Amino acid sequence: MDREGRVGHAGPVTQDVTAVQVAASLVLVLVALAGGWWMGLGITRRLVVAVVRAAVQLVAIGFLLGRIIGADQAMVLAWCWVGLMVVITSAVARHRAPGLPGGGPLAGVAVAGTVGLTLAVIFGLGVLDYEPVNVIVVAGITIGNAMPSQVLGATRLVEAVEERRGQLEAMLALGLTVPQIVQVAGGPIVRTALIPQIERTNVVGLIALPGAMTGLLLAGADPVDAVLVQLIVMYLVLGAVAASVILTVVGGMRRLFTPDRRLRTST
Repeated sequence: MDREGRVGHAGPVTQDVTAVQVAASLVLVLVALAGGWWMGLGITRRLVVAVVRAAVQLVAIGFLLGRIIGADQAMVLAWCWVGLMVVITSAVARHRAPGLPGGGPLAGVAVAGTVGLTLAVIFGLGVLDYEPVNVIVVAGITIGNAMPSQVLGATRLVEAVEERRGQLEAMLALGLTVPQIVQVAGGPIVRTALIPQIERTNVVGLIALPGAMTGLLLAGADPVDAVLVQLIVMYLVLGAVAASVILTVVGGMRRLFTPDRRLRTST
């Protein structure tokens, strides 16, 4: 660390990556394709599409990052990128859970708030330098972890309401308020959506080395500094995922009830 407690970075420690090396990394994908074909899993097309999409998207992002870093308004463009990620999150949530009234905007607001707080802590406390690339990377890590859990929570909410409509209406008939019903019925949904992120946090360092730490180590940072930065990022991401899921599920469930305390006829 430097005298202000920030992580110091060495220069890149790897050589330029070649197309041959990238192609060689597909060896396990080819094994999966062969195994899927032999077992008749029907996943060949999906695997190929995933490989191609990843290549196109990441190469495009690489070129775009290069343009942003060298631009005069790099920080403005970085924040526009973060805004675009929030919009995409909203669109994905709306597409995956179309039966949830206002689910897309709700997910967008939830993730925007949690990402904003995460960035405020990271850069406000000087954990990382306030630079365009760091803004994009930290926001991407946070949103990338929050979105799957949000989508899982939203889709599970719609399914649960359809499956338990009779029970929810019975709760209303017994005099329970909407907040009480949300607390009782929404809790299991939130827990289900948070299990993957909690489990990833539980095994960090034992089974998997997280991305921020790995990136810092590959860049030549001191291992202790890399671990401390990773801890901060990991705690913020865990909190952001939990908060965004709770906001999405609770807010979405409340929208499923009419102002006069009736369950909407169609979700």
